Amino acid sequence: MYVCGMTVYDFCHVGHARVLVVFDVVQRWLRASGYQVTYVRNITDIDDKIIRRAVENGESIRSLTDRFIAAMHEDADALGVQRPDAEPRATEFVPQMVSLIDALERNGHAYRGADGDVNFSVRSFPGYGRLSGKSIDELRAGERVAADERKNDPLDFVLWKAAKPQEPDEAKWPSPFGPGRPGWHIECSAMSTSLLGETIDIHGGGADLQFPHHENEIAQSEGALFHGREGQFVRYWMHNGFVRIDDEKMSKSLGNFFTVREVLQRYDAEVVRLFILRAHYRSPLNYADAHLDDARQSLQRLYTALGEAPPAALEPTRVDWTTAYASRFREAMDDDFNTPLALSVLFELAAEANRSGARESIAELRSLGGILGLLEREPEVVRRGGLRGSASPQEGPAEDEIAALIAERASAKRARDFVRADAIRDDLSERGVVLEDGPDGTSWRRA
Repeated sequence: MYVCGMTVYDFCHVGHARVLVVFDVVQRWLRASGYQVTYVRNITDIDDKIIRRAVENGESIRSLTDRFIAAMHEDADALGVQRPDAEPRATEFVPQMVSLIDALERNGHAYRGADGDVNFSVRSFPGYGRLSGKSIDELRAGERVAADERKNDPLDFVLWKAAKPQEPDEAKWPSPFGPGRPGWHIECSAMSTSLLGETIDIHGGGADLQFPHHENEIAQSEGALFHGREGQFVRYWMHNGFVRIDDEKMSKSLGNFFTVREVLQRYDAEVVRLFILRAHYRSPLNYADAHLDDARQSLQRLYTALGEAPPAALEPTRVDWTTAYASRFREAMDDDFNTPLALSVLFELAAEANRSGARESIAELRSLGGILGLLEREPEVVRRGGLRGSASPQEGPAEDEIAALIAERASAKRARDFVRADAIRDDLSERGVVLEDGPDGTSWRRA
């Protein structure tokens, strides 16, 4: 599986978080289903935006990209995203890109422009447009691609960009076409086929990449690798939907984005993960505090169902797929990774665990949740620490203060001073601490 990763010149926003989480769940489920998975997610560490940002900052391209790769890893780790098996950087595969471009030129799919660029001729590839369902005639000049006198056709796209005097030397590589650097589209073709072979089982990315990026990947990959013979670059394409704010796509270009680290200052990372998985990966995801607050309360319900189970009940176990809940969970995930339906099974199982307290139900809830990257923390830690969200106070009483107030309340109840006892409960409730009386005394959790 190959997934188009980040272009590392800034911090990841929530749209990037969706890509990271969605395909993390895809690879988790494939592995849980018994498949041997090689998961590659690339890093674009050379392009126009990166060069421009590095020049603006007065720093090297490598310094800029290293910094934001580290930040991306911090965000992904916080969200419970497992590292891919390979995470190639585009700058490590320039020779392979040059080789593909050379093959395209020899196969009649590429030509050199007067400005030194090497371009792909879309009209030379009969299947162009099949992924996005568009014909070349429909993609008229001026609609998606501005007319460019340096190209034979406005739809043609650049494979190799000739070096420009004002660009830093680290953005230039030698090639048979002259010094320069690769175009964005050829980067993914080179990295994916170098690491996974000519045909990839699954290729994923955001919906905005379907055209032109993935369309161009198909044309240049098949044009270079399958010239004169049958072949298929990708068997299955997967595109996750946009994250939207006020009915507009969240993006840096529109300036309406929230970085992952901004959101994680206010919300628990596992809450954000649950929020993402509550929508089917192909559907739009509407970002709003109210939706995250609801996800927070939902996650709290799941952890509450784990209760104060003994450690043995919380150990990861092999799932028995013949049980009713596990079978329905599997059916949902096998149906195009239907995480909303799979989550509904978890909530039903949580209700059953609350009713029965059965160790088997608690263990099954923990194991199924873990497949989605959820419920992997100790319930008591979550119970005592709470889950951050705008509906909860930013700061609450310390544990020693809570213990002292619980002791004072118990003393007041023994003295039949129920007004004081209720006042202590209400005060703690207002400060985000919920008291729960039981046969073994009073326990507490943060709201």
